[in-house]
Formats: sequence, C-alpha cells, structure tokens
Amino acid sequence: MVAVTLHNSMTRRKETFAPIDANNVRMYLCGPTVYDRAHIGNARNVIMFDVLFRLLKHIYGVDHVTYVRNFTDVDDKISARAAETGRSIGDITAQTTQWFLDDMGALGNQLPTHMPRATQYIDQMIDMISDLIAKNNAYAAQGHVLFAVDSYDGYGRLSGRNIDDMIAGARVEVAPYKRNPMDFVLWKPSQDHEPGWDSPWGRGRPGWHIECSAMSRDLLGAHFDIHGGGNDLMFPHHENEIAQSCCADPNAGFANVWLHNEMLQVEGKKMSKSLGNFFTVRDLLDQGYAGEVIRFVFLSTHYGKPMDWNDAKARDAEKTLRKWRAITDGITACKIADDVVKTLADDLNTSGVIALLHQYANAGDGPMLKAAANLIGLLSDEMGDWTTPTVDLSAYETALFAARQTAIASKNFDQVDKLKSLFQSAGLEVRMSKTGVELVPSVGFDIHKLPDADTL
Repeated sequence: MVAVTLHNSMTRRKETFAPIDANNVRMYLCGPTVYDRAHIGNARNVIMFDVLFRLLKHIYGVDHVTYVRNFTDVDDKISARAAETGRSIGDITAQTTQWFLDDMGALGNQLPTHMPRATQYIDQMIDMISDLIAKNNAYAAQGHVLFAVDSYDGYGRLSGRNIDDMIAGARVEVAPYKRNPMDFVLWKPSQDHEPGWDSPWGRGRPGWHIECSAMSRDLLGAHFDIHGGGNDLMFPHHENEIAQSCCADPNAGFANVWLHNEMLQVEGKKMSKSLGNFFTVRDLLDQGYAGEVIRFVFLSTHYGKPMDWNDAKARDAEKTLRKWRAITDGITACKIADDVVKTLADDLNTSGVIALLHQYANAGDGPMLKAAANLIGLLSDEMGDWTTPTVDLSAYETALFAARQTAIASKNFDQVDKLKSLFQSAGLEVRMSKTGVELVPSVGFDIHKLPDADTL
C-alpha cells in the first residue's frame, strides 16, 4: 500500500498518515456559511479535500472513506441578509446551499459522504454544551454560555499562540459576563425576530464553533483522522473546536491531522471588493471560464502555498486541457500508474501530478494520461462539454478560408488579418491550415461580438 504523507498543522511537519481504522478513514472539512455565493477562495479547500477524498478512496477503497462537509445555516450574517431582503431565512439558506453545490459541482468536486446542516444538530449541541458546563469547562451567564479558555491547558497549540498574546493582539468581544476576555460563546440568547431554540439557558441559538464539534462527533466519532479548512480558520475557529471537543471527550483526541490551505490572490493582490478583484465561482463561470479550467489552475499550485488566480494562467490551462482532451478523445483509461499515486500521496502534490500528465501527453499516451488526470478530477467524460462549440461557426470558418485562398493568390492578406482580429476579439481561437479553418471558442467567447455571417 502506498504511504500517504500530509503536512500536519498541529505538529508543523509532514507526517506519514496512519488511519485510526483503515476500514473507515474519516475526514471533516468546515463548510460554508450559506448566505451568499461562494467566492473563488472558498473553492480552494473544497478542491483540496476533494483530491484527498479521491486519493484515500483509491488507496483504502471507495466504501472505506467517510467525508463530512457541513453547512452553517444559522448565523448572524444570514439573519442580516434576511432583514435586508425581507426574505425568510429558510429561503435564503435553501437557495445559497444549492448555489454552493452547483458551483462546486461545476468545478468537478464529488459530493461528500455527509453534508449536515447546523440546524439539524441543535439537540447535539445543547447536549455537548450541558456536558461542558457539568465538567466546569463552560459557564452560563446572562442567557449566554461561554467556554472557559483557561480550563483547557492546550489552548493555542494549533495556532502557536499563548493566551496573553492573543488577548493583546486579537479583537475580542468585551462583555461584563465574561470571566476571561478570550472565553468564547457556545450559546447566545435570541431576540424575537432571530432564529432560536429552547434550551436550559433560555431561547437562543448556538455559537459558531460548537457546530462543527457536535456534527463531527455525531457523524465521525469523538476521535477521527483528518480535519481541515483554510488557514484563516486556524484561529479562532479550529482552536476553539479543539478546546471544546477535547474537554467534552478528554480521552479521545479529536482529530489526528490538521490540514490548512494557504490563501488565494487575484493578479498578485489580495482579493478584496475594494480593489475590484473579488470574484465568486459563479462570476468566473459566467465569464466563460470552464469549471475544469478553473480546477486546473487551482491544482497547479500546492495547497500549502499562496495561489494567484490570473487570466494568463486560465488561458494556458484551457489550451493544455484542449490538447489533452484531443489526445484522450474516445480513449478508455488504463490502470493509474504507481508514480502518479506516489506523487499525489506526497502531501497532495497536485503540481507534481500535472508535470507527469504533461509527460504522458508529450508521449501521446492517452490511456495513461486519462487515468492519471481522472485521479485529480480532470479529463472526466462529464466535465468535457465545454470543449464543444454551442453555436454553428461553419459560415465564419468558410468566410475566413475563402479570404485566405484569395489572399494567397493576390498576396494581399488585409482581409484575412481583419477577419482574424474580428474573431479573436469575440473570443475565438483561430486555427488555419492548408485544408481548412477551425474557430474554437475560448475564455470569454461572446457570439454577440460577431457580425452576421452573410455580411462578411
């Protein structure tokens, strides 16, 4: 069996992965808060865990890996969106949950084994909070329940911070009912217009951090293999998860391995609405970037390194994928080469796998190329529709070919250059040969930029 190594954020080193139970490898990814479209940064850890899911199923067996990714469907941001729009919270979360599934599916991500919603696990959260109070790890105050950070000696171990530094450098909520400024909310009271549930501490709703602890415990057990998300979740979310889970089940250990991906930039700058470089996944899809192209760009950079999204990378990815799909058209994948599995098993080295894909493509080895690409979610049959033109371009191809034939005879290529420029500005790649012309839609193709064919 191929050995898998993963960079464990808790130990800050790459380690050989040893599952607790090889017959049921268990992993949990913190999912989205469903109040709006997912931005492209949100997609990075979904793709990372999708690749991990594929790898572990390949090694341990399809039926021996359990992957949980949650939806946070109770949150102040959702309530605020409901107040702004006049829509119900249920309508908003149902729509945005489906948006997320559609957008992540367009990027070639497989569905996890379980996709729990926070509102389905309120009883489990209340039970866990009650247990933490009984163990003196939490306390009730003014309708709130707070976790007592100083009751857990390991607090700060994941993020590498001590409590004094965190108090000095963090924006902590100042409240008279807190015993320690770093104590965090497990339960908070709800006003009449806010979602709420009955509890021993009055009508209220859960804090953010308790959700994942309760859901992972219920679906994966108190001790499981892998937990992860973006590195922006390391503190406070994951730090708080560890504290409350380890106190609730002190003999379990919670997650053995913590995986965190680095952040994403756009054209070399931090993604920000104020800079005008903030994009949702749907924005890119609507701009003409195929989901497979977006996925390729993400996989080209290791999850542990900062990633830059830019148009040049996307165009290069599109050209590469078109070439590879031409090689694998009608081809049946063979067995995945051991070198591919070993490369990917080395801390999800997707860029290393892509280097191998280039080697197979250059050698014209279609079966090997398709098998290896499929392992990381590329060149699948269901993802290839984007390469097929959705409009009939034959009249434009005929016009350019005729202009080229005339130009060869007259030695005047002005009309050819004019037509090429026209087609390229509409987002068409122009391919000319002695026998004909092919126009291939590329990123941003807009048919409305083309004149009527009979006017050429």
